[in-house]
Amino acid sequence: MNRIINPVIPGMAPDPSIIRVGEMYYIATSTFHWNPGIQLFQSRDLANWEQIGSALNKGEINLRGTNTPAGIWAPHLSYDAASQKYWLTFSHMVNMAGREFNADSYIMWAEDITGPWSEPIYLTSIGFDPALYHDDDGKHYAAILEWETRTGYQAPGHIVIAELDMDSGKIIGTWHRVTQGFTTRGCAEAPQLYKRNGYYYLLLAAGGTGYAHGVEIGRSKHVFGPYEPHPSGEPIITSSPQHLFSLGDPDAGHFEMYNPNSIMQKAGHGSLVETHTGEWYIAHLMSRPLEEKLLNPLGRETSIQKMQWTEDGWLQMKDGSNVAKMETEGMAGLLSAGCVSHDVFDDFDQEKPGLHFMTPYREQQEEWVNTTERPGHLRIYGQNSLFSQVNPAIMATRAASFKYELKTHVQFQADHYSETAGLGLYYDSNNWLYAHLTYSERTEGMILTVLQAKLGERIEYVHHQVLVPEHQVELKLVYNEGFADILYRFEEQMEWQVLLRAIDVTYLSDEGVNGEPGEIGGFTGLFNFIGSVDAHQHDSFADFKYYSVKNEQHLERK
Repeated sequence: MNRIINPVIPGMAPDPSIIRVGEMYYIATSTFHWNPGIQLFQSRDLANWEQIGSALNKGEINLRGTNTPAGIWAPHLSYDAASQKYWLTFSHMVNMAGREFNADSYIMWAEDITGPWSEPIYLTSIGFDPALYHDDDGKHYAAILEWETRTGYQAPGHIVIAELDMDSGKIIGTWHRVTQGFTTRGCAEAPQLYKRNGYYYLLLAAGGTGYAHGVEIGRSKHVFGPYEPHPSGEPIITSSPQHLFSLGDPDAGHFEMYNPNSIMQKAGHGSLVETHTGEWYIAHLMSRPLEEKLLNPLGRETSIQKMQWTEDGWLQMKDGSNVAKMETEGMAGLLSAGCVSHDVFDDFDQEKPGLHFMTPYREQQEEWVNTTERPGHLRIYGQNSLFSQVNPAIMATRAASFKYELKTHVQFQADHYSETAGLGLYYDSNNWLYAHLTYSERTEGMILTVLQAKLGERIEYVHHQVLVPEHQVELKLVYNEGFADILYRFEEQMEWQVLLRAIDVTYLSDEGVNGEPGEIGGFTGLFNFIGSVDAHQHDSFADFKYYSVKNEQHLERK
């Protein structure tokens, strides 16, 4: 039998929104402080997904200065058959201080999934997680969470729905408050509308995006309600099926809801699709913690479950349970194409860096990163330190496995100690590990050494420095279940030499970047990167000959 192995998109791929157009399937995911914004993936079989681009490619949203975990949240992808246009809605979370959660939501459209996409059209600032529904009578609706800030009111607020003018992005009439959730888990958000057999179905994320996360559903004969909750009173998808009463609880962690019998945790925030074979599936986020730790370095990943409709018109998992699984039944009549590789290799022989590269806070622009000035190399001009939320000069890819090797060859000539170039691990501006070349005044030459940021603290490995001849070195970082080894060699024929062994980087995880026990500090996940810093004159650059990430198969933890 054809099987779908989860996660289908490992690494940072949260809040998946799935659609089908013909026999092709598409998913959009959140990107937070990373550019280009809103990752887009496609598949023919739901099991193997290929990134085909991003929707925010031209700096449409300014992400400089974005604090973790703000930025681009919860894109919703839809297709309107009448206009034959793809539509995206998303929120730009600007501020989270004081639990105000100021977010501006936008709408975009394109005639082709790969673009060009329109400029974002402002929709609302009432809350976050907007979604569109194109009804069969030609009307269009927007659904979103109305964020609640008042003392004494149930948080996080109401799910609201309004009719929408698609051309202007303006609502018609007023927002209608329809529910605060369909279970006692609370934290209802991410509303999405569907229609089947005369009922509008409202799909919600619930329980906070932690260990109590889930997907819940209600239905109504009218788009503005009232909505009837699923008769079970529980989420239809979750990793933690025990009952939870958490109405009004702002905590998104709920570490007490960890399920020791499941590799998959935090299953929730789902999106439905009917296949061209007449079957139903849900794409949802999930996480996989390190063994014996409630830390999730790979962030929130995308998974898929097969669903079915009951005789009385309710949605449930195909196996009749509500516990998300690491494997699910594939589409009927489709043979398995095997497991897609998430290895990365780029020898920079194209006009532009590959789609897999992302940049924190800023856009990729040729004046600071390009493959044209020295063909066959990626040239990166150094700018702000890695602590910067404005102009760090790094190119990164999502970590997709608990065991992998990151390698590069870098050529770099510095004349000041604040000029550096190398590779490393990155979560955000306050949390990273950086093996790099730099100038040593003591030796009057280049050295290889290591810097680390942990919860904003700068850690310098002053006792681990190696002289570098010829201004170039091949670097390797081995990541193994939250610990990192750093190795180097000056010639391809040389054996790899160890610079540092077993650096504890378990804190580079959604729960580890906060520093407060029992809380989630971020939603993004770990990245691998190459980059350069020039806090001297902004005139140095590094040339990278290749970039390679080789993963051990993620199924080994199944």
